[in-house]
Amino acid sequence: MKISSLFNGEKTVFSLEVFPPKKTMEDVSTIYKTLDGIKAVKPDFISVTYGAGGNTADLSTFEICRVIEERYNMPAIAHLTCVNSEKGDIDYILKKLKECGIENILALRGDKIEGVAPKNDFKYASDLIEYIKNSGHSFEISGACYPEVHTEAEGPVEDIFALKKKVEAGAQHLISQLFFDNSAFYTFMERVRIAGIKVPIEAGIMPVVNIGQIERMVSMCGASLPRKFTKIMSRFADNPQALFDAGIAYAVDQIVDLISNGADGIHLYTMNNPLVANRIFSAIDSMR
Repeated sequence: MKISSLFNGEKTVFSLEVFPPKKTMEDVSTIYKTLDGIKAVKPDFISVTYGAGGNTADLSTFEICRVIEERYNMPAIAHLTCVNSEKGDIDYILKKLKECGIENILALRGDKIEGVAPKNDFKYASDLIEYIKNSGHSFEISGACYPEVHTEAEGPVEDIFALKKKVEAGAQHLISQLFFDNSAFYTFMERVRIAGIKVPIEAGIMPVVNIGQIERMVSMCGASLPRKFTKIMSRFADNPQALFDAGIAYAVDQIVDLISNGADGIHLYTMNNPLVANRIFSAIDSMR
């Protein structure tokens, strides 16, 4: 199933993200426990992040997508990064995706690895999107967007311009980076629509259920922390169970507000935690 067909205006789309084990294909079966734990929430699709450190030799992403489609009967979207890939690498991966029966790709630049010089064939995600679009395959391509501006962009205007290039190159659906301030997402959506970007955009939500997540996420994506959020984290920092419950409640509050304001979809970053997914989805089940 092509992901864009889910965005028919009849309901809010709900999706989840999982990631492969960080070692080798031998460990890929450990993801089945996560998938077994989240299958009851019946997401509209599941996205699978790219391999172990973006290694083109690691095909676990594609194997997991195949299992999601065949064993769990749910659409899957495979992440694909290009910063450390040459055209030959991408050709090989596209062939493998076709062999696995995967129709949907989330095309990303990927994070630069310290001490490793990037390859030269693909400088931006839009380059990868265009390459896939012209590859002769019939993949549906999605892209990423940044409500609070990509950390490497000079500002929001440059960032929206880069996003428009992704869509013009062939991205038919966008998933946002995580954010904790819905007003930032609404401002972003206003800019996006004014720029003429009409594709469906899912809001990326990550429930923060432990203190360690905060520093990692903020350093990685630059998400701002509203005062309401920081007060909650500070209040329950020494009470793990209370922090877990408060983090779930905050995410649910975000999602309810987003649905009320007509968000195209909600993409939940689960961190491979079935309990988080089940708690969130049970709280919003009547809104789906």
